[in-house]
Amino acid sequence: MKVIRFLDDNLEKMLCTITLALMSAIIVLQVFFRYVLNNSLSWSEELARYLFIWTIYIGISYGVKMDKHVAVDAVYTYMPKGVKKYYAMVAYALFMIFAVLVVYYGVTVVGMQITSGQVSPAMGLPMQYVYVAPVVGMVLTIIRLVQKIIEAARAEEWE
Repeated sequence: MKVIRFLDDNLEKMLCTITLALMSAIIVLQVFFRYVLNNSLSWSEELARYLFIWTIYIGISYGVKMDKHVAVDAVYTYMPKGVKKYYAMVAYALFMIFAVLVVYYGVTVVGMQITSGQVSPAMGLPMQYVYVAPVVGMVLTIIRLVQKIIEAARAEEWE
């Protein structure tokens, strides 16, 4: 149970920290090789780009968890307090529909990548590992949205 609580509290933060640290180290290494040793690494930019993609999709889930997504709240600000809770729940549900669609079509694209056997040009990495990032990120987002809907439903007052 402690492991699940730890993952619930820290999973996205840990994954984003790891991918950002790796991406930064790879870019620094590439700069060192290019400008100090006059010899570029063929794989570094590609790997940094793929790590960035993973960071973005994991970050979406983290943004939902922390309630930090950009939102147009002009309507929300002027609503009566009793209505805000339901407005938030509808917004979470609409976001969840979008996330489910991304997962559905993402799984289709990953399947096509597996079938095609496409690999990245510099590293030879099977492209399904890149294309699965939206699927993983949106599955995590769906979990966080369910948590937010439950939290809103249980709340006495919503601000």
